[in-house]
Amino acid sequence: MSVPFLVVIPARFASSRLPGKPLQLIAGKPMIEHVWRQATSSSASRVLVATDDARIVQACEAFGAEALLTRPDHESGTDRLAEVADQLALSDDAIVVNVQGDEPMIPPAVIDQVAQNLASNPQAAIATLAEPLREAESLFNPNVVKVLSDKAGQALAFSRAPLPWARDQFAADRDCLPEGVPYRRHIGIYAYRARLLRQFVAWGSCWLEETERLEQLRALWHGERIHVADAVSPLPAGVDTPDDLERVRRLLGH
Repeated sequence: MSVPFLVVIPARFASSRLPGKPLQLIAGKPMIEHVWRQATSSSASRVLVATDDARIVQACEAFGAEALLTRPDHESGTDRLAEVADQLALSDDAIVVNVQGDEPMIPPAVIDQVAQNLASNPQAAIATLAEPLREAESLFNPNVVKVLSDKAGQALAFSRAPLPWARDQFAADRDCLPEGVPYRRHIGIYAYRARLLRQFVAWGSCWLEETERLEQLRALWHGERIHVADAVSPLPAGVDTPDDLERVRRLLGH
């Protein structure tokens, strides 16, 4: 049985590596439209775009999407989601899924999955996803975020460093992953309870979050639980650079 949830797609116009990213065309449509269409194919009861730029609002309205204009000074997509929760006067237990505005190929099934996982784990304030990590190169890559969870699926830690550290194995050889250790890469899709979004903004950042540059550590720092599960479907890489954009254009027919 599906649970009611809202999808919010944060979309900033400014991007240091790809200016105007949400409006870049892919197969004749702005990227934000592709993301929105994938999200509307999920079981979400409502899908909207939250942006800081009137040009994105206008583009969204042109293809039939609901869009909210939010403040331009938000430091993260989570802060933007918190403003949306307040604008819509969401109840504290409402479930909000954050779908990144640069994920034009996100599978609708993982959107449903992360919302359902949060609904099924009332002790958690956030749910997110992961996938097995099978290459030592990725384990030692700081751009690949690692996640460690307990037997109940609750996150113990997120880090850009190798996690966990196989002391004896890595002392001898760092080119291969040790057998029997379930290394996992974190996938950046989240479902939140609206209560958590409001608290997240009120807390402000903590030293751990600032050190790793991982905002989910703010929630762990304050004792909140984050549920983690392996994604039911692989998530294609998003669009961060012009090269990423060309790759997705080739996949989706320019």
